Amino acid sequence: MIELEPGNALDIVLQEDSHGRDRVVVALQAHGCELNLTPHQARVLATELIMAVNRAEGRSNLKHSPNMVRGVQPAGQKRGLVTQAFAK
Repeated sequence: MIELEPGNALDIVLQEDSHGRDRVVVALQAHGCELNLTPHQARVLATELIMAVNRAEGRSNLKHSPNMVRGVQPAGQKRGLVTQAFAK
């Protein structure tokens, strides 16, 4: 169970349907909503969620990293590797 906020939790359980097949049930308790997914559907949902989190973390890191500033670099740092190798 994942507590989203006080009085509202997300519960994820594995259940067996009437035909003996596994189902992944994702329930939002406060609203009485649930998703009843096949294992494949649950895997796709999990993959999409992980990809969205990775994008969000990447954006956050770009915003807060002093080494990853977008825009114009100072003139001294613009030289490429070949230019730096032959510069004396």
